[in-house]
Amino acid sequence: MSPAIALQRAAAWLLRGAAGAGAPRAASSAALPGMGGALLSPARGLQGREAAGFLGIWGGPAAGGGGSWWFRCAASSVPRPGLLMEQLLVGGGRSFATGAAPEEVSFSPAAREADVSQPEKSVGTADKTMLGDRSLKLVSGVCYLPHPDKEETGGEDAHFIWDEQAIGIADGVGGWASYGIDAGQYARDIMSNAVTAIEEEPKDSIDLTRVLEKAHSSTTVPGSSTACIIAITNQGIQAINLGDSGFIVIRDGCTLCRSPVQQHDFNFSYQLQSGNSSDLPNAAQVFKVPVASGDVIVAGTDGLFDNLYNNDITAVVVHATRAGLEPQVTAQKIAALARQRAQDKNRPTPFSTAAQDAGYRYYGGKLDDITVVVSHVKKLDDLIFAGIPAAVKGRSQNSGASSSCLQK
Repeated sequence: MSPAIALQRAAAWLLRGAAGAGAPRAASSAALPGMGGALLSPARGLQGREAAGFLGIWGGPAAGGGGSWWFRCAASSVPRPGLLMEQLLVGGGRSFATGAAPEEVSFSPAAREADVSQPEKSVGTADKTMLGDRSLKLVSGVCYLPHPDKEETGGEDAHFIWDEQAIGIADGVGGWASYGIDAGQYARDIMSNAVTAIEEEPKDSIDLTRVLEKAHSSTTVPGSSTACIIAITNQGIQAINLGDSGFIVIRDGCTLCRSPVQQHDFNFSYQLQSGNSSDLPNAAQVFKVPVASGDVIVAGTDGLFDNLYNNDITAVVVHATRAGLEPQVTAQKIAALARQRAQDKNRPTPFSTAAQDAGYRYYGGKLDDITVVVSHVKKLDDLIFAGIPAAVKGRSQNSGASSSCLQK
């Protein structure tokens, strides 16, 4: 390891401590700082990816590579969400926000990481019209819950929804606050610059690698963040992800696929930073996923995926789909459940599972900013029939003020 990289990682550990992140493995009875769970002592725990229902997706780093993970999904009960705050833009435009596995899960015997490269047969595709057809659009809604301690400043997550064709999320690294730097501004700027880059792309052939490179090079404020951008084109869903934000695709009540987490070590995710002193866009993973009308995409920051397992999210989507709920309301319900789990100090979560796998006895959720973007894949004909404009142009920017979501 070069001295520069070693110094960078040492600095990152310091930053993560201020952000409520875990420390390097060491014998200790103290809790991980800033988190809702309890750390008793380092010990090998559950196998994180398997216990968490960790799913991968075809793809790999931008320069090549790849892998795939699959398991059979199962429904779980969904508690009643409480009052929450949201930022929303539906139908197009531009939006920014300032800001042990559940018993029901059933793992396929072939769910080991290196063993299977195809989804379970229970995920049906024969009766679906696959994308290759430019009439498919994304109808999206978003819910954003800042960390309770960061509500006044709006938190450090950011997102956009653009023209029924693309969505993006970023999670600013909160440890910069100890240096007087608002990482939320970096996250907001890189999302804004990503939209500008998307608008310069051919609409039917968006190159997300180029988009992320442009967004990164155009973002000059101090700070760092993760980044996940998803676009629908005539080739299918394209996505690029760097860090521990990500997305899942749900079809017919099952998690079809999920982007894997990119991290250097436990709770030390890949992150973009101004200049070349951190991870670079070419380290991001790029994905191409066939989708069909009726599929649901759920994208989120680690505040979502650290606190909910795949089958938790899928269960909410199934319930919402059966009830005919709009993407906004579905996002509200998912975010509310994630916040509930984040505040639970006893219930297993993906974060506690990963902590155990890294050598800690950590229990409960992890309080953090939570961003959830839910996108329904729809045929253009369906949207017109429902009275929704076929394409909504222009830009819209949220002020950062939080509004009340429905209490369900």
